[in-house]
Amino acid sequence: MSRMRSSSVAVPSRSSGRYAAEHAQPSNKPSQYDKMSARELWKLYRKSRPQDLRNFLMEKYLHLVRYNAERIYARLPDEVDLQDLISAGMFGLMDAIDAFDLERGVKFETYCAPRIRGAVLDELRSMDWVPRLVRHRTAKVESARQRFEMAHGRAPTDDELSNKLRINGEEFTKLKRDSQAVGTFSLTRKCFQSDGSKDVREIDVIKDESQRNPFQDVQRRDVRDLVTKGLSRAERLIVILYYYEEMTMKEIGATLDLSESRVSQMHSSILARLKAQMQSRSRELEPSN
Repeated sequence: MSRMRSSSVAVPSRSSGRYAAEHAQPSNKPSQYDKMSARELWKLYRKSRPQDLRNFLMEKYLHLVRYNAERIYARLPDEVDLQDLISAGMFGLMDAIDAFDLERGVKFETYCAPRIRGAVLDELRSMDWVPRLVRHRTAKVESARQRFEMAHGRAPTDDELSNKLRINGEEFTKLKRDSQAVGTFSLTRKCFQSDGSKDVREIDVIKDESQRNPFQDVQRRDVRDLVTKGLSRAERLIVILYYYEEMTMKEIGATLDLSESRVSQMHSSILARLKAQMQSRSRELEPSN
């Protein structure tokens, strides 16, 4: 790996770009090119392309890589690593140095900035698992949605959005489905800083909706026992089947070998008795101070 004037900044290769980005620091050592003007430097580089001069130019404009990478990084999620963007930007700077033409009358700082940003954006596209067509459709639908909200002060319906896009039927359905790409993130990323030395990760605090809450199960059982206390077996079955199993009166009658009207009568009698029971025990149900 070639070194810039024996400094700490290396000209990166594709396999070592991340290392170079992490350790890229300008050197304060004197150089034979320090006193030369920018025009003299570029003329000399155009003439023979010496490796040490190329390293000098890389180090001279290295701050532009970090500046542009940090500006793009500020709008990105935490999953993106700044060093990866800086590494990609260094390759953009290398390409700009090789392609720069002094005779065009443009300052190198102005010329290289789009090259650096382009290299960083290319790196981001390669990291994106969602196809570019899906991203394009997402931007198209979102743009139409925002224009409608600005004009009417509310979110559009599907019909209004399809009219806004001038797309109907299956084509709009496909466009809407493709524009709703699912995002992904790492479960091991930091969720927030804890008081201790160990960070709290997403996987440590994510809620498992598939698991039942044992406290709620206990509460549910206690309420059921309280409601059915003092009832006969048939009456308890009517309460449980109707309110907990959500069966109809007809289904309960078939289960207990009773008519639907008889189940309805028993149900009304049970509710009247339970109401009187709850009123007499209302103080027991009040929260304690």
